[in-house]
Amino acid sequence: MPYLMVKTNQPVPSTPKGEFLALASQTVAEALGKPERLVMVALEDESSMVFGGDHAPCVYMELKSIGLPQERTAELSESLCTLIEKTLGIVRERIFIEFADAERHMWGYNGGTFAK
Repeated sequence: MPYLMVKTNQPVPSTPKGEFLALASQTVAEALGKPERLVMVALEDESSMVFGGDHAPCVYMELKSIGLPQERTAELSESLCTLIEKTLGIVRERIFIEFADAERHMWGYNGGTFAK
């Protein structure tokens, strides 16, 4: 259910890329209390991006999930910014995160949706 998309203007070598994806998946699952087997993470490096008119390292993330709690977005932002700083070395002042709560019937999986 949760989907984390990470875009950065920096290159990420293949070995750290795999480690980052695994750690990001685990971080999202734990932070949202969702089964990791349903977490998807995508990383797009070397994207053409500028932030504040500057080409310095930056990240844009989207975190979408069914039942994403609005009252926990600050906590989720802290966890995700810490993950980026520790793994990719990009400072939190250069990170934007978009949070989206998906409706069950608008999230497809396994030939159906999560609608009850």
